[in-house]
Amino acid sequence: MKSKLTALAVFAMTAAAVVFYPQHQGNATTNHTPANPTPVNDSARVEVVFVLDTTSSMTGMIEAAKEKIWSIASNMASARQAPEIRIGLVAFRDRGDAYVTRMVDLSSDLDTMYATLMDFQAQGGGDTPESVNQALHDAVRNISWSQDSDTYRVVFLVGDSPPHMDYQDEVQYPDILSLAAEKGIVVNTIQCGPNPSTATKWQQIAGLGGGRYFQVEQSGSAVAIATPYDEKLAEISRRLDDTRLYYGSVEEKEKKQVKLEATDKLHTSSSPASRARRAVFNASASGRTNLLGRGELVEDIASGRVDLSTIEKDRLPESLQDLSPKEQKTVVEDTARQRLVLENNISELAAKRRAFIREKVDADGGARESLDEKIYGAVREQAAKHGLSYEAESSAY
Repeated sequence: MKSKLTALAVFAMTAAAVVFYPQHQGNATTNHTPANPTPVNDSARVEVVFVLDTTSSMTGMIEAAKEKIWSIASNMASARQAPEIRIGLVAFRDRGDAYVTRMVDLSSDLDTMYATLMDFQAQGGGDTPESVNQALHDAVRNISWSQDSDTYRVVFLVGDSPPHMDYQDEVQYPDILSLAAEKGIVVNTIQCGPNPSTATKWQQIAGLGGGRYFQVEQSGSAVAIATPYDEKLAEISRRLDDTRLYYGSVEEKEKKQVKLEATDKLHTSSSPASRARRAVFNASASGRTNLLGRGELVEDIASGRVDLSTIEKDRLPESLQDLSPKEQKTVVEDTARQRLVLENNISELAAKRRAFIREKVDADGGARESLDEKIYGAVREQAAKHGLSYEAESSAY
């Protein structure tokens, strides 16, 4: 690939969190028809946890992750079965740093996860090895993985340094990976940089974890192509976000306010290309969960799940509380129609964007060796064992 393929990170996917709260610190370490009518398959789920080295040498990878998370999520959502996508993160450094591990649990609310990632900066380190064992332990034992056998559960370990094997008071990776196998969790490894000591351990971990091993440049390697559709997609996506009306108890509304604030943050602080990738993801059946979440009034009324007339006044969105029932009904119906138009606009532009990128990729000789395709290949192969089927090549960048 030529200059159109720039160094970017696999992790974008880890895109995980806003304000990176230290849950583990120290040693623990919708009746309008949507633009995409395919519903999310309740029995199909993809759960991905990125275990990411966040020491200073990983700065490039982390910054790249902030650009690529949405396209990686779109790739995972592109299965014919329209799975629910849940993503989590375990960040790690080493003893003596500001933290050993910090964990962001699995969630389908990628907006809030992404908002956290935007605040995240790589620091610390400066020596090797790192606390890889503790990070893997937290990922396997402390993440709220689902229990059903149909879920594709996968860890991507990303870093450039080998694990400490001299900490006698922690479980080491052979035992951790044995537990992962019992839980049906596949562990893939992505080595950043050329350290031969890391290569040996990363290959062993992938072998014991039933996964794949990849080696990439220090900052990763992924397809990064700006398109003439990015600005417009970002604009329409923001207008679509503004159609959300959340209802419920005070506590439920407060939780949704966190999501709304995260969305506002990404619109003001992330690049047009990143926001366009988010729009493409949200236009998918799987992405609709991230777009709306639960307790969204327009979707719940349109789908027949609730009757507007039965909702108590104080549970309605504040903008509707002082309106008459007829006026409330008009607002909801008008919002539903507006949302449908915006969703269709996004789907049309997303198709044009995909065609533009595919043409550019093909002109540069394809992307089979890019990080995007390598990760997608691992997901495609491993998820097939859980009944999920993907196209031969990715179409989401």
